Amino acid sequence: MTGDQTQFAPTPVTSVEHLTELSVGDLHDLCDAAEAAIIDGGGFGWLTPPPRETLEAYWRGTLLIPDRDLFVGRLDGVIAGSSQLHRPPRNNEAQSFACNFTTSFVAPWARGHGLARDLTQIAENHARSLGFEVMNLDVRETQRAAIRLYEALGFQKFGEHPYYARTRDGFVRGLYYFKNLSVTGPSGTNEGGTS
Repeated sequence: MTGDQTQFAPTPVTSVEHLTELSVGDLHDLCDAAEAAIIDGGGFGWLTPPPRETLEAYWRGTLLIPDRDLFVGRLDGVIAGSSQLHRPPRNNEAQSFACNFTTSFVAPWARGHGLARDLTQIAENHARSLGFEVMNLDVRETQRAAIRLYEALGFQKFGEHPYYARTRDGFVRGLYYFKNLSVTGPSGTNEGGTS
């Protein structure tokens, strides 16, 4: 065969969903994707993949935490990434308007298909549906693609932490972002403004 064979390759199908239970197959896919992301340096805290039973326990445990929502991204039906929305504890009335977007990753083999954007947006839409006015996130300075995405989606950087994480190469700076999810802003102020 000659010529460009890519013209015959089917377009991958992507989807994102709010996951409330894990099938055995989904658990294995999620662990595989997490291991690949960890090895690639984007493993939401892990520097090397933990034993498989630790990863399985982590994902099962995530679904048991009442104030946590798990979203997964699929590429051709296979889980290739995930993100989480953490709601504040019920006793934190002063910060009950804000939630945290965290543990977002896409396996290296599934990047370039918009899953990271879709995982961020499904969490953002879910946060709005729950009545949250602000969504916070933090990210290592080395996660340049994630930073570009968050900024393109309207997240505003408000701070840095010089000792955010320690990797094999030493300390890595962390960047902190927020996004105003309400039309008028928290407490009725103009969007992004203060009263």
